[in-house]
Amino acid sequence: MDHFSGYIFDLDGTIYLGAEAIEGAVETIHYLQGLDKKLLFLTNKTIDSRENYLKKLAKLGIQVGLNNILNPALVTIHYLQKHHPNAKVYVIGEDILKNELLASEITFASTPEETEVVVVSWDREFHYRHLDFAYQAIKQGAEVIATHPDRTCPMPGGDIPDCGGMIGAIEGTAGIKITTIMGKPSILTALTALDILGVKAEACLMSGDRLETDIRMGEEAGMSTALVLTGVSTKDDLVGSSVKPTYVLDSVHDIYLQRTACKQINEATP
Repeated sequence: MDHFSGYIFDLDGTIYLGAEAIEGAVETIHYLQGLDKKLLFLTNKTIDSRENYLKKLAKLGIQVGLNNILNPALVTIHYLQKHHPNAKVYVIGEDILKNELLASEITFASTPEETEVVVVSWDREFHYRHLDFAYQAIKQGAEVIATHPDRTCPMPGGDIPDCGGMIGAIEGTAGIKITTIMGKPSILTALTALDILGVKAEACLMSGDRLETDIRMGEEAGMSTALVLTGVSTKDDLVGSSVKPTYVLDSVHDIYLQRTACKQINEATP
């Protein structure tokens, strides 16, 4: 698994859980950095900034640059700038996301009537006023996009509700299906990630803990994939799943351990 040119890693449930690195994850990243591999860390979370992810990785002992981190906010900004330049946008999301959009000169709407795009994201303060504003804007013809589809987010004490809850509330109220998704498993994120890395899909390994997002995205983009069993998806989830990872790993540490195991076998062979 160390023959790829590029490596994309999910963060929560793959590299760390909460404030703690998953055992062996830091060693594996250092190993790949020592081989001069191209690395990208990819998260579907929108409740923290890329700068804060950079600081968190540094505290864990992983030194990378801002261009090594991709989140749905960045993909959403690129999408809005390309497809809806100068559009007035209503955002269901937390201040971190809103500040990133404002910093990129995205214009926020004040009323449902003037709203051209509704952006749905994870909001731990989601309430009825958000739902009503979005519903009224959709009735006026606003397009709806979502930053990511995750139903839950893995945490040390157990998973918690994520953006899927906000999506479900709007779909149920407006009677629509939100099909334009920025984050994993969207091809928009996959293409952005490969463009940042500068590698072709077949030369890249996507590692993550979710079959329905991480592994599906990698598979549909033409990458090899590694499901790690340190987060959400389990071996039981593989039974009957249409998504089939290239590798199933106890953790990302296996990327390093398989190399050392092969080395020991080769050294023992006459």
